[in-house]
Amino acid sequence: MLPGVPRYTRLLGGLARFTLAREMAFRGNFLVKVSVELLWMGILIAFYRTVFAKTSHIAAWSEPDYFFFVGCFFALNGLIETLFLENCNEFAELVRTGDLDFLLLKPIDEQFLVSCRRIDWGTAPNLLMGAILMVVALVQKDWAFDPARVAAFFATFACGVAIAYSFMMMLTSVSVWMVRNTSLMEMWWLFSSLARYPREIFSGRWAEPLGNFFTFIIPILLVSNVPANVMVRVLEPWMVAWTVAVALASLWVSRRFFQVALRSYRSASS
Repeated sequence: MLPGVPRYTRLLGGLARFTLAREMAFRGNFLVKVSVELLWMGILIAFYRTVFAKTSHIAAWSEPDYFFFVGCFFALNGLIETLFLENCNEFAELVRTGDLDFLLLKPIDEQFLVSCRRIDWGTAPNLLMGAILMVVALVQKDWAFDPARVAAFFATFACGVAIAYSFMMMLTSVSVWMVRNTSLMEMWWLFSSLARYPREIFSGRWAEPLGNFFTFIIPILLVSNVPANVMVRVLEPWMVAWTVAVALASLWVSRRFFQVALRSYRSASS
């Protein structure tokens, strides 16, 4: 797919315009979705402000650092939900009804079409709200601009998106064999919930092995922890290198897994 990047960029732009026009046909529903996301963000901020009124640190994270982490997770999760989540949720239905046949006949990369054909504009404001929360946290922290940290942040943020996307694609691909994937997508929510907490909370005799498991075996804790860490706390080159390696490996494995799943696909109409 890499040689066709300009073509797929134009396709993604076309799909984005089409889904935005469709979304605007139901403006009331769109505004309710955006309002819910704003309300959820407000509740989160109020909750953590209440917690920090009682303590100055959570697992060695100061208040500005923690709010930067929350903003980073919110932006990253908003990007995943906007681009991929709705499409992956609908994949099982495509398999069950046989409508996947029509997508496979198109002269476009199957994985691109399955995972990016619809943009969920209702969750897109999360990306902006997360970015605003990160900027406010940096101002409160009186953060000094450091180009190395900024570059590491954007690189690891992209890696976080790649790891989360790969994990979601592997869960989605299982639908080819199971047809219904409700429980699998619940597993996605479980792991995305883990990504919203700092890795440092996994301390102690029982929790530390769990933190290591979700860092090095199923590396969901890398998704938002590493970008936030390199920006406002400690820039650890080995952890950045590990995150990049995991992202590349995850993309490769999920691509191969998706292709194996497609080879096992049997049309519902055949």
